[in-house]
Parts: sequence; structure tokens; C-alpha cells
Amino acid sequence: MRIHRRGSAAALALCLGALTACGGSPGEGQAQGAQPPTARPTAPAGADRANEGPAAGQAVSLRGKVIVLDPGHNGGNGEHPAAINKKVDIGNGTKECDTTGTATNAGYNEHAFTWDVSTRLAKLLRAEGAKVVLTRKNDTGVGPCIDERAAIGNRAKADAALSVHADGASASAHGFHIIQPVAVKGHNAKMVPDAQRLGRELRDAYRDGTGIAYSTYRGKKALDPRSDLGGLNLSTVPKVFIECGNMRNASDAAKLSSAAFRQRIAVALADGFEAYFRG
Repeated sequence: MRIHRRGSAAALALCLGALTACGGSPGEGQAQGAQPPTARPTAPAGADRANEGPAAGQAVSLRGKVIVLDPGHNGGNGEHPAAINKKVDIGNGTKECDTTGTATNAGYNEHAFTWDVSTRLAKLLRAEGAKVVLTRKNDTGVGPCIDERAAIGNRAKADAALSVHADGASASAHGFHIIQPVAVKGHNAKMVPDAQRLGRELRDAYRDGTGIAYSTYRGKKALDPRSDLGGLNLSTVPKVFIECGNMRNASDAAKLSSAAFRQRIAVALADGFEAYFRG
């Protein structure tokens, strides 16, 4: 049974209205930006619900499910270029071990965003009975490499996995999209149909729960199949990526920089996992 956790849209609008717009530079593997702002609201929207478990007597749709969350990039990547530039096998070629990610113009880094959203989401999923595995332990380390991120989900025999990101496209581009796997022979083909359904459920829940529009620059109806990502090519469990918005777009960046909105993102993604497992 779904536990409804959405907060007041009016309260969210007031919170977002006070934010300064920001942006960043496009592409993967860019130079790391400044450290993220330290000031946060003392009571993020939905934080009280994140501390709650399922109500007594309610069916718990996620009990016993294993979910792997992969927060993109890492805070120490920028200081270790040799390690993250090392080439690794991605199933149909090679690619850099990892990248630094992007940032808003105000200096809020993607790696900090992905860590914050993933830890919020993990708390919600655990409260509903799921076993949650994170691919990194903090936001100060290096890596892990993209092949190891896939391997973590495989070793955990995850029922579902999600890699959390934010994009760095041109400032005029906005919206979110889900990156779905394409079958790579000898690697991920068996999981692709389930991953496609996972992607659709997360897309629908994210759009419904956050109000962020479908991407104006990637994919079709916010679904973007790709065969160049090792985290998907090497995964044997259903896995997708989400680009939660464009950090280089002023409107998207304002939302992603808000602790209250990041809680709303986590709630929406938790709803998406519930819908997937109900299906």
C-alpha cells in the first residue's frame, strides 16, 4: 500500500521563491565546481515523514526487496584525476572509471546533490522494509569506477537499482529524463525488459511528485535508451539512471539546490519503486 508523503505545494512554492537561480557547464567528466552551499532549511518539507515507518497493520510493498542506489560521482574525484581517468571495460568498449560531474553556477556540485537525494531516498525505502545498498559510503571519497558500481548491484542480487544524477546541458535546456539500458550481448540483455518498466514507473512518479517537466533536450517523453554507460551495460539486475534536472538551467537549478525540494524528489522516487514492485 502506498504511503502518501507529499507535502504542501504552496509551502514548497514559498520556499523556492526565495532561492537564487543558478546553472553550470555541460558534459561528463568536467572540472569540479566550488563546494555546495552549507545553509539549509532547518525543517525540509517531508522530513517528518522520512522518519516514519509504515503504519501498523499496513501492507508493506517493499518488505524484503533489495534496492541498490548509486549516487553519481564522488566528492574526492576532482583531486584524483589519474584514478578517475583510468579506462575500464563497459561491455562494448572502454570508458573512464568515473567523472567529477557538473555543478550549478552557484557552486552546488552534482556529487553533493546525488549523495543527498540518495541518502534521503534510502531512509524512506528502509522505513518501508527494503534492504538498501549504496554504491558509496560518503561524499568525500573517490569512485568507485562505473564497472564496480554495476558489480555492487549484481553482487547484492538487487531487485532494482537506480543511479542518481543531474545533468549539465545548455542553460536553455530543462527538465528530467530517465536513461534506460540497451541490450549488450553477453551482459545485460535479460534485465532490459524489467529495467524498461522500472524506468517508466520512476518517470511517471517523478513527474507526478515533483512537477518537473520532461526533458526538452534528451529522449522521448523523458525516456532515453543508451548503450554507452557501463553502469547499465554491465548490470545483470534491473537498473536505470535518472537525470533529475539540468543544473545549468536557472529554474531546474533552483529546485535541485533546495533541501525541501530534494526531499520531494526522494518521496517521488520512493513512490516509483512502490509502483514498480506492485506491478
